[in-house]
Amino acid sequence: MEIHDSVQKRHEEMTGWRRELHSRPELAFQEKWTSDFVAEKLESFGLPIHRGLAGTGVVATLKNGEGPSIGLRADMDALPLLEKNQFGHRSQNEGKMHACGHDGHTTMLLGAASVLAESPSFRGTVHFIFQPAEEGGGGGNVMVKEGLFEKFPVDAVYGMHNWPGMEPGEIGVHNGPVLAANDAFDLEIQGKGGHAAMPDLCIDPILAASQVVSALQSVVSRGINPVDSAVVTVTQIHAGDAYNVIPDSVKLCGSIRTFKKEVREKVISSMESVVKGVASGLGASAELRVKQGYPATINTAQEAKKAALAAARVVGETKVILDADPSTGSEDFAYMLQARPGCYIWLGNGNRDGGCMLHNPYYDFNDEILPIGTSYWVSLVEQELPIS
Repeated sequence: MEIHDSVQKRHEEMTGWRRELHSRPELAFQEKWTSDFVAEKLESFGLPIHRGLAGTGVVATLKNGEGPSIGLRADMDALPLLEKNQFGHRSQNEGKMHACGHDGHTTMLLGAASVLAESPSFRGTVHFIFQPAEEGGGGGNVMVKEGLFEKFPVDAVYGMHNWPGMEPGEIGVHNGPVLAANDAFDLEIQGKGGHAAMPDLCIDPILAASQVVSALQSVVSRGINPVDSAVVTVTQIHAGDAYNVIPDSVKLCGSIRTFKKEVREKVISSMESVVKGVASGLGASAELRVKQGYPATINTAQEAKKAALAAARVVGETKVILDADPSTGSEDFAYMLQARPGCYIWLGNGNRDGGCMLHNPYYDFNDEILPIGTSYWVSLVEQELPIS
């Protein structure tokens, strides 16, 4: 493993930054303390900064002569989750927690900015993008809409996420889809309520809802090409208030995950047909509403190749995982990849301490991988912005 000396000597300092960030989590678009922390560090490195994109976003620019330009992005927000860890750097903000490692992502990008600002061994421009509101707020989309890439033009943009289950020292690079599109749906089935002892005088929406839940499983299993991936999951059913009353209506909610635009459209169209057909067959009616979430995160081939080469310089070619299955999780870095070519990698977080799954109240970022992720950023900049 080739960790830059200038990165290694910052390991202890970066660990301190990461743990301070972990102890002060803030939710989407509320990252004021975090934004101030990031801005103060960047200014101490001598970098000019821009604040205010998506409210709390911070962008720092390091230019060293004329040449290409790339963007490096880290997310800053935490989750509305009660932390159950008892270590010294546990959350001090009740009901908020860095349970996805954004504290580590922010720290690694700060570390790279520090190293590159001290000794800029590249030719061109690097924009360090610290994004708010990845956890459901779509901060990446807001930054793009507010002119991120017009204000800070880049030839390509790169992102990173720690990945529990992959060993420290492993880096996953996908040539194509990395994470799925995430849509939510609300479904209301309207029947005719009445006395539970006289169901023949009613149109039972609960019976219709039960049939709909089963029938929705056919959308993926029988309506989508088996070589494509899709998920339709019902996560909520709400109906009724009494033991002896058949309600008028039932509300169902759930999640849709897909990777391809055409599959996304077909799933939604098939769901519409299934729910209306089943409900109608039982005398009820149904209304389906789909709320589009993040699109699929899809790497561009050229940038994935570049990311793999930069990763191999740090962890060795055998530790760069090129055949990992994509995840049906989602990520708003997708919006940046829709606007510019780029690549989003997975950084192994481990299977032991610091290795429990994301969004878990016992999760903690593994501080031992801070130098690996930071060195990857430095390696990528030096590779893509070479001194001729």
